[in-house]
Amino acid sequence: MHERSDLMNFLFGKLSLEAIPYHEPILVWTFVVAAVIGLGVFGWVTRAGKWTYLWNDWFCSIDHKKIGVMYIILGLVMLLRGFADAIMMRAQQAVAFGDSMGYLPPHHYDQIFTAHGVIMIFFVAMPFVTGLMNYVVPLQIGARDVAFPVLNNFSFWMTTAGAVLVMISLFIGEFAKTGWLAYPPLSGIAYSPDVGVDYYIWALQIAGVGTLLSGVNLLATIVKMRAPGMTLMKMPVFTWTALCTNVLIVAAFPVLTAVLVLLSLDRYVDTNFFTNDFGGNPMMYVNLIWIWGHPEVYILILPVFGVFSEIVSTYSGKRLFGYASMVYATVVITILSYLVWLHHFFTMGSGASVNSFFGITTMIISIPTGAKIFNWLFTMYRGRIRFEVPMLWTVGFMITFVVGGMTGVLLAVPPADFVLHNSLFLIAHFHNVIIGGVVFGVFAGITYWFPKVTGFKLDPFWGKMSFWFWFVGFWFAFTPLYVLGLMGVTRRMSHFDDPSLQIWFQIAAFGAVLIAIGIASFLIQLVVSIKNRDKLRDTSGDPWNGRTLEWSTSSPPPDYNFAFTPVVHEQDAWFDMKKRGYKRPESGFIAIHMPKGTPAGIILAGISLVSGFAFIWHIWWLAGLSFFALVAGAIYHTFNYNRDFYIPAEQVVKTEDERTRALAQQV
Repeated sequence: MHERSDLMNFLFGKLSLEAIPYHEPILVWTFVVAAVIGLGVFGWVTRAGKWTYLWNDWFCSIDHKKIGVMYIILGLVMLLRGFADAIMMRAQQAVAFGDSMGYLPPHHYDQIFTAHGVIMIFFVAMPFVTGLMNYVVPLQIGARDVAFPVLNNFSFWMTTAGAVLVMISLFIGEFAKTGWLAYPPLSGIAYSPDVGVDYYIWALQIAGVGTLLSGVNLLATIVKMRAPGMTLMKMPVFTWTALCTNVLIVAAFPVLTAVLVLLSLDRYVDTNFFTNDFGGNPMMYVNLIWIWGHPEVYILILPVFGVFSEIVSTYSGKRLFGYASMVYATVVITILSYLVWLHHFFTMGSGASVNSFFGITTMIISIPTGAKIFNWLFTMYRGRIRFEVPMLWTVGFMITFVVGGMTGVLLAVPPADFVLHNSLFLIAHFHNVIIGGVVFGVFAGITYWFPKVTGFKLDPFWGKMSFWFWFVGFWFAFTPLYVLGLMGVTRRMSHFDDPSLQIWFQIAAFGAVLIAIGIASFLIQLVVSIKNRDKLRDTSGDPWNGRTLEWSTSSPPPDYNFAFTPVVHEQDAWFDMKKRGYKRPESGFIAIHMPKGTPAGIILAGISLVSGFAFIWHIWWLAGLSFFALVAGAIYHTFNYNRDFYIPAEQVVKTEDERTRALAQQV
């Protein structure tokens, strides 16, 4: 038996049947539902004979547009998981008072609120904004694709592999119980000896590689691949915000990688970087994680600032007010986002001088943000405003985000933060800016650019339903948390003794239900729109329906975006072309060189997933083998990738003729 035990330990590491949480009814039923849905989707795709199409045209695609769409689909799928965690927490807090302990055991509740934060930031918000940047930026700057198309495919699948690892933790083992930033010593091996923190580390490391490489890719694309004549101050505002976002990604994500490596060494080989003994310092972890973490907030919000700039201009029928000040404000926010990280731990004894500096810089960063709000309002002033769905999301954002910003300035005052930091007030503030900013902005961007992606609009009725349920639901869900926070109620709690607090949590739970209806309305909107796509095709010919280069292509654009590289003369490039009476060439088309699709990205990401799983469960032979295969596969692909792929000139001519007919209606 002893020899068999050693063999089993060698083959499976810490993995055993006890790792399957069959004693947790909620997880068992979740697994059953997920399995039924998965089998249903698998069966439908198989019956439709779509596997070859999906593999060749989507999974292996290096077209930035298809990769952008897949990022957004990943974000939607993970939104359902992350919001399920949120509504479970709200339901628990609404019933767990006095003698009632609720329906979630404390260890399960702790996993849920950790998973909620990790999923919503890394696997919902990040895929959403990366997907929008991937799709729109090359079209706005007149590029045929991103700078490194194959790397783009690899980046997406690495992000997906990290998301899959988080989902696996739901059914094999458990997730971290540390909170979404995994502060030591709680995340150290002494206090978290299980695999939860390891799932956290490897999911974020794998996804972080994808995000970092995507940032390098988009940064190179914007800097080196703009159309002739498109100087920096002629770039669309969305491209400007994407540029600053990817500068932050390239600067900040290596810090996250480094701090997670150090935490891994503490857990795996007994180093003492973040322990209280042997020279370690837990506060070093807190500093490093927030040196990444606060720029991450602006990585999420800056792209949607660009989305709102495009939408306000379009639906007000005017040029964007204060273009130059918008650009300067974006750059100032980018720089200042690196000088405010310590306001996340004012309460940890840094001293009056340090706290004062970071409090002042935090207040200063609100100035360029406020300048953007005024620019959007002045763009709307005396404009021909059309309150279509993207504009509703934008106005809802302005109201919600300004309130969140004001509470943020309040928390920038160290004495106020000492009182409110560990209360539900902070939770309300954070969600005020992330939901009111990022989520509203993403839904606005998806609705705004959906006709560019598909050739038809999203159904406006269900879009308005989704907006109003989200907007009203948000205020019901988080206003009570402001009240509770001012009353001194502590965050991260799964049970409360004071029954007078219960009504506030019940109101918050009602708000979460309204948001759930808003999410369901969005899914219904997608289904209804696809079903009625012929009725929703845009033939309005409105000249303000986009003024940047992405509107000089057909909807949806062809694989290569532009048969002729456009030449830019003014900041509003496409509007300027139409004003000049621009006519598309009718001859002289030549074959277009494009890279081939490749399975390398999904294969290498799959190997990374296996390697991460093996490291989590200490299956060392599999970890070593998969890591070697990953390195060897990357080297092999680098030297053996065949890039010879040409689109015939006849196909270019045919597609350009179709595009010209479509654009004739717009002009």
